[in-house]
Amino acid sequence: MPKHGKKYLAALAKVDRTRLYSPTEALALVKETSYTKFDGTVEAHLRLGIDPRHADQNIRTTVALPHGTGKTVRVLVFAQGEAVQAALDAGADYAGSDDLIARIDRENFFDFDVAIATPDMMGKVGRIGRKLGPRGLMPNPKSGTIVPAADLARTIREVKGGRVEIRNDKTGILHVAIGKVSFTPQQLSENFVALMDAVKAAKPSGAKGTYIRSVTLTSTMGPGVPVDPVAAQNLKA
Repeated sequence: MPKHGKKYLAALAKVDRTRLYSPTEALALVKETSYTKFDGTVEAHLRLGIDPRHADQNIRTTVALPHGTGKTVRVLVFAQGEAVQAALDAGADYAGSDDLIARIDRENFFDFDVAIATPDMMGKVGRIGRKLGPRGLMPNPKSGTIVPAADLARTIREVKGGRVEIRNDKTGILHVAIGKVSFTPQQLSENFVALMDAVKAAKPSGAKGTYIRSVTLTSTMGPGVPVDPVAAQNLKA
């Protein structure tokens, strides 16, 4: 069992693990128990009543957080022709075709957080899927990262502005960053509401029983704060 330092144990002592906090109380406690010298990330962890072994029960969608995540998102766009310059003009950090694909394939270039592609590029991008896929960087229509050239500018702005992907892990748990410790309680609350609304809207038809079984909020390296899942679903911005 890993040993925790004094700062973590002091933060943990402030959390009553026998109770479920309201979202407002939990967010305040997450800010209070953050002890890192840097501006930590606030994360929401949701355990869902789904069976990830069934493809139709997996969650993969996106949500536009009204206040973003507080993180600078580096965007790479696979496109060709005039769409390359259009992507760069819209704020993409990198845009190109064969040159970028070769750089990723030969140099293991992964200095980006999100990859977007136009449909006509997917035949070529597929050749480096073995490298992009395991890193969660493969463009996919479900995550809104395969779009026509005409939609590139809008998509780039959304991604850089705070659109995040929601995707369960193999145990049926979602892990989503909803902001920074430096965010105001109102900003964190509004981002959390947006996340919960998106998760509720993405409920698979095959999911049985209680859908959102538990909710935990935490900051980077901080203790988890258990949240009342019913209150979390009923919270309004």
